[in-house]
Amino acid sequence: MITSEITYKGGLRTECLHSASGDCIRTDAPKDNHGKGEAFSPTDLLATSLGACALTTMAILAQREDLRIDLEGTKVSVIKSMAADPRRVSEVEIVITFNMKYEGKTRKMLENAALHCPVARSLHPDLIQKIKFCEPL
Repeated sequence: MITSEITYKGGLRTECLHSASGDCIRTDAPKDNHGKGEAFSPTDLLATSLGACALTTMAILAQREDLRIDLEGTKVSVIKSMAADPRRVSEVEIVITFNMKYEGKTRKMLENAALHCPVARSLHPDLIQKIKFCEPL
């Protein structure tokens, strides 16, 4: 089954259609690479997918292990750094701010799930992944 279909819309923009749901994401080239930066760039999506996968994997773990916690409200901030020659994502920094304080075994399980999510395991080892876990403010 096709995962997604991408259509070039001109002006360095694409429309990405998720086959199963019909959901759509638009991309635009970033300002520093000939675009207008009016939507996620493809490299923004790469970095963002790491944060989304880490959070989703923690929620799957909590559900599967019946941890009786609700991660709703947990937030992830993503900072992407680019390198040149060749142009590529060189570093992704993720800051996960939990919705409440988690301690002990539960905290270790959540952190381990995030650090070993499928996207983290799929990225090239040269890409620096920094993941930080914070208590709620």
